[in-house]
Amino acid sequence: MSSQGIFISIMAALVVGAMSPGPSFVIVSRIAISRSRLDGLAAALGMGAGGVVFAVLALAGLTALLSQFEWLYILLMVAGGAYLVYIAINIWKGAGRPLEVSDAVHDRRAPMRSFTTALLTQLSNPKTIIVYASLFAALLPRTVPLDLIFALPLGVFAVEAGWYSIVALAFSARHPRRLYLHAKGWIDRAAGAVMGGLGLRLILSGLSVR
Repeated sequence: MSSQGIFISIMAALVVGAMSPGPSFVIVSRIAISRSRLDGLAAALGMGAGGVVFAVLALAGLTALLSQFEWLYILLMVAGGAYLVYIAINIWKGAGRPLEVSDAVHDRRAPMRSFTTALLTQLSNPKTIIVYASLFAALLPRTVPLDLIFALPLGVFAVEAGWYSIVALAFSARHPRRLYLHAKGWIDRAAGAVMGGLGLRLILSGLSVR
């Protein structure tokens, strides 16, 4: 298979993976709906940046290190799950607070905070690097062409940032924003419960690794 064919195959698989619900979807949609469209797009870029980090690490062979030192993989999973639980607690605690929309206060630091939150959320799940490594191992030749080494991280960024930009644009629209303001407490508690469940699941998965 040509380099172009390999690249397209990997990107197609990653598109399907990116569109599956998870903590990344929860955090980007909530940021977009509760803050601003700019914040949502900043969060999408954070997801793209996190994807690039995992893609580069997968290409560098970090998965071999994680396989050799099982305790490191467990530690990363537990730490990542704990971060998701921390985010969930903060969302739940803020459910009853009135919303101060970023569009109204023009907080210039808000997009960077949204970017950082999304980046850390993406990096909190070390299973992602296993997915990337599995795809790369299955589809890449033994000697990876130089053009693919450079193209894959860029492609990963385009897939992750592109999909979550669509999510951000959809959830920052007027109707979803109005719905959120009307039922903020219930929506935040539901988002916190989902995020907390995903975090606990990640922790339990890490502790059950043999």
